[in-house]
Amino acid sequence: MPAPIKLSARAGALQPSLTLAITAKARQLRAEGHDVCSLSAGEPDFDTPAFIRQAASEALESGHTRYGPVAGEPALRAAIAAKLSDENHVPTSGEQVLVTNGGKQALYNLFQVLLDPGDAVLLPAPYWLSYPEMAQLAGASVQFIPSDATSGFRFDPAALEAAITPESRLLVLNSPCNPTGMVLGKAELEAIAAVLRRHPRVVVVCDEIYEFLLAPGHHHHSLAAVAPDLAHRIFIVNGFAKGWAMTGWRIGWLAGAREVIAAASALQSQSTSNVCTFAQYGALAAITAPRDCVHTMAEEFNRRRTLLSDGLQSIPELELLSPEGAFYAFPDASAWGLDSMTLCNRLLEEVGLAVVPGVAFGDDRCIRLSCAASEPTLLDGLERLRRFQASL
Repeated sequence: MPAPIKLSARAGALQPSLTLAITAKARQLRAEGHDVCSLSAGEPDFDTPAFIRQAASEALESGHTRYGPVAGEPALRAAIAAKLSDENHVPTSGEQVLVTNGGKQALYNLFQVLLDPGDAVLLPAPYWLSYPEMAQLAGASVQFIPSDATSGFRFDPAALEAAITPESRLLVLNSPCNPTGMVLGKAELEAIAAVLRRHPRVVVVCDEIYEFLLAPGHHHHSLAAVAPDLAHRIFIVNGFAKGWAMTGWRIGWLAGAREVIAAASALQSQSTSNVCTFAQYGALAAITAPRDCVHTMAEEFNRRRTLLSDGLQSIPELELLSPEGAFYAFPDASAWGLDSMTLCNRLLEEVGLAVVPGVAFGDDRCIRLSCAASEPTLLDGLERLRRFQASL
């Protein structure tokens, strides 16, 4: 038998995405005939709106099938810049925008061009599970800033101040947050900005992918608009996946200082090159159209989020403050006496419910459930969870 091929140290240290793995396992079990209810995927269950699909189809038929500019089609870059300038109140030009293969590549590119070995990423916890892996791939360490369910996972500027060291290079802010649903208010962003002014070496990436998915009474604010004096060291990552139900299209963007965007574009030129050309025309139609379809889907997610939150809060020993945005709930289930991986395995095996263990997001006390599913699926999932709780 031939000897196994040796992997690089960075490949050996990588962890695959647990959310994608659990979603794939649930699909496999269902395909095998098992009765499975999945509340694991962070993917809208809506079809991409017809006018967006039509624009891509017309671009395809018009011959937009060749290589395009690495940084994105100029019209799309300009439209994203206009959106940031007009809607987010962050003055941006097309040259400050890089179109990427989803928001993940935008983040990956930024980590690669900003971080060196010895640098540290400041990461509020719980966090989206890919952030630490991207930091590691760039040779950086991670400085976690913890929060907990009893406070609704609120961000503590004093904890940020205490966490900053001479190695601290990049702060990651994700609002609305995956997995907690926490939304940073304007006053909180102002307090964060006050800390950052004392630490000029620290730059910030704001992951705003859930920007449009907000519970009633909550509003999205971009840090660069709240603190325009810091805008030169603030980068915005966003995309079309969540707001426009375009997950499979793989179109995101990175916006910020020109020299960093140029470096990230150079990196992209040596990795993936341009995003699918005709798909960008679908994205252009999406971002230049009125937001009617976005708001319609967001309203449905609000209804589902409330349904899921109310249902979880009615289950004994689960602790949850209602999420303020995105389409997740992240209840503390530690009173059940099980670590999150054991709990999720038992939920899948005993009642056929697929959810994601909180350990993947940096909090082993919690589990993540998605409301990006139909009302019957949510009600089914809640009933299975009650059945499991009753069996303990």
